[in-house]
Amino acid sequence: MGMIVKTGEAKTRLSELLARVAAGEEVTITRGDVPVARLIPVARHGDAQAAVADILAARAGFEPTIAAELAAWRDEGRR
Repeated sequence: MGMIVKTGEAKTRLSELLARVAAGEEVTITRGDVPVARLIPVARHGDAQAAVADILAARAGFEPTIAAELAAWRDEGRR
């Protein structure tokens, strides 16, 4: 989940928080107990391995898509 900080603390420690984010950590900024923003590392341009890892992580838990389902999506609305 990463680190959680309140807005005032985030203002005071912004440089430190950015260094942590650059190292791969996520930081959630809250107003009171309500999350309002998230600092996450920027994907590096051309970093294909990182992009593939992000896609695989996002798809985790989903059932694999079969060829018939892909064909049905492709053909939807064509008939």
